[in-house]
Amino acid sequence: MMNGQEKSDSAIVAVKSPNKAGSSAAEAMEPRAGTKGNADQQSTHRAQDRARVSHALARVRKAAGQRKKERFTALLHHVNVDTLRTAFYALRRKAAPGADGVTWRDYEADLERKLEDLHERVHRGAYRPQPSRRTYIPKADGKQRPLAIAALEDKIVQGATVMVLNAIYEGDFCGFSYGFRPGRGPHDALDALCVAIEQRKVSWIIDADIRNFFGEVSQEWLVRFLEHRIGDKRIIRLIQKWLKAGILEDGIVTVDDRGTGQGSVISPLLGNIYLHYVLDLWAERWRRREAAGDMIIVRYADDVIVGFEREDDARRFLDAMRSRLEEFMLSLHPDKTRLIEFGRFAAANRKRRGLGKPETFAFLGFTFICGKSRRGRFQLQRKTRGDRMRAKLRSIKAQLRQRMHWPIPEQGRWLRQVVTGHFEYFAVPMNGRAITAFRDHVTDLWRRALRRRSQKDGCTWERIAKTAADYLPKPRIRHPWPDARFAVNHPR
Repeated sequence: MMNGQEKSDSAIVAVKSPNKAGSSAAEAMEPRAGTKGNADQQSTHRAQDRARVSHALARVRKAAGQRKKERFTALLHHVNVDTLRTAFYALRRKAAPGADGVTWRDYEADLERKLEDLHERVHRGAYRPQPSRRTYIPKADGKQRPLAIAALEDKIVQGATVMVLNAIYEGDFCGFSYGFRPGRGPHDALDALCVAIEQRKVSWIIDADIRNFFGEVSQEWLVRFLEHRIGDKRIIRLIQKWLKAGILEDGIVTVDDRGTGQGSVISPLLGNIYLHYVLDLWAERWRRREAAGDMIIVRYADDVIVGFEREDDARRFLDAMRSRLEEFMLSLHPDKTRLIEFGRFAAANRKRRGLGKPETFAFLGFTFICGKSRRGRFQLQRKTRGDRMRAKLRSIKAQLRQRMHWPIPEQGRWLRQVVTGHFEYFAVPMNGRAITAFRDHVTDLWRRALRRRSQKDGCTWERIAKTAADYLPKPRIRHPWPDARFAVNHPR
């Protein structure tokens, strides 16, 4: 006998228990700890869209939280015109177009008719995704990162599907998973890691690097993982269509049974689902059953940091993790995965054994260092990774050359945006020297660009310093201490 609320929830989303799983099934899921026209009319209309979408998905979220092991058999009706419109307006306006060549502004013209047509094609099974366009972006180490740029309609449908799936999986994901999740960002992961190292018994760190994760994901395993919670075959077929759409490069379309197309809208969520079953649930169980001492873990997408109190725990976990990943077609990078002695007592322990200072490790653009405060106590320090700063400065230098003959005010406004964006991410406590150096380097690059405009240019340091003071923000710390923000976000 169901009450009225339960009947309402059942009418929105049908669920059933999963089929009997064999040895290939993953562990049971766990909850994570605590996750153009008239401008006024357009804004109101979009706000109403978001409200309707949020209201419908809130009931899916509630059902997912109450029934942790059941499958959702009716989900596609949530991919409606309102959800598609919300997904469209969530896209970046100036994003590079895919193989179709359609930009955001192109699609916005006659938007309602196009969304109605797209919705109709999705629901009658006539929607066919296009191959993603391959492009490359430079990495900090000088290599190239391959990205897959999907067609605009594919981005819209993927975005709407992500909203529906997030309503289910946000209640399932573990608390130490931070990458590409609503309401979580890289600084949340950084705060959690800093607090864990400073307050928990951490003396050893595994800096794990999964080799080419987004390119090596087994699509067969991914679908099997999805079927643990998604019983709507139409959603599964939709995801399989994107996985099999292929990559367009140099006029040739290639289709592989591995990879999720890094750069697509849905790829981060699919990656989180894959690692949730392959790594997160397993690591949580290993921590409860196998670890003899304290253990912490923080994961941001495929970047994983694991801390241990005991060295033997760390070595056993590293061997076990290597075997675990190999079972699911993944591997650790042999050169980038390291076990290092790091933590509050690392410096004293190494000194007692006649060793040098503790090694450092990198995570989300920062280098982590075992430092000391003015009173001689342990202090975890973070500074901008040198290769990241050099890569950013090279990019600014190249773009300044393209803007060399712009008026100085226009150059200054552009540089202000660049430097402000850098400070918004890297201006954390104990990183003042690095952000000051970054601003000084940008000022020097600007001076050199101005001097190239004319052989008689007399742009001295005094002149450029005054000009920079008018346009570039001053280097100051913009983030609170990690423990202060962590205490607010995770009250105990």
